[in-house]
Amino acid sequence: MFFFAACLAEAYLMVLRKYYIHGDMVTQTLVWHDRLPVFAGLGAAVLVLGVVLSVLWKADGRRRLIGWCLAGIGAFFAGGSLLIRAYQEPALMLLSIVVPVLMVLSVLWAFYDRECSIALTVLSASMIVLWVSRRLFSHLTLGVPVKVLSVVYILLLAGLCWLAKGGKLGRLLPPKADLMPIYAASGLSAAAIVLALFSASMAYYAMWALGVVFFALAVYYTVQQL
Repeated sequence: MFFFAACLAEAYLMVLRKYYIHGDMVTQTLVWHDRLPVFAGLGAAVLVLGVVLSVLWKADGRRRLIGWCLAGIGAFFAGGSLLIRAYQEPALMLLSIVVPVLMVLSVLWAFYDRECSIALTVLSASMIVLWVSRRLFSHLTLGVPVKVLSVVYILLLAGLCWLAKGGKLGRLLPPKADLMPIYAASGLSAAAIVLALFSASMAYYAMWALGVVFFALAVYYTVQQL
């Protein structure tokens, strides 16, 4: 279901790239500019429907999952359409990266140890934050908000480590889980984002460094599970 939802989302983004971003201004771009609020409204309706079905089917785990998938698809179409309408190509590029990343992470959460899944999720989110920071580092209006959000993200990483150390992630981690991957991913991510606050070039190299760590951790846990 996650794979199907990701393919549906990517197909929608490809259509927007062709007809809204790179289409003819009069016959395509302006037409899709007016259609995006309609898609946002439809997405909001699907979001509400998914939440309602999830509540009604709370006793049935499989059917409840279907409801939450509908809610996620609705949230994507609603939020994504409005975001692309407001920021156009940068927002479309960001979503084109986020969607396949979420699809891969859904597979990791299904098959890998939970501490590995959390660490890889942290690294993925950090690379996206670094990509946004690099793109908008010198932006006149969005540069400062992006840097503020980067600092907030560092505080969230610290909070994640505190919760893991205090054993307050019982729903995500087994009692004897190895917390070192979470600490390492959070620490390296925080250091990379601190560097990115001072230089867009440092954000670029930090993003690649986290990508190497992501690959190494994934290979290590793949070998462990074999």
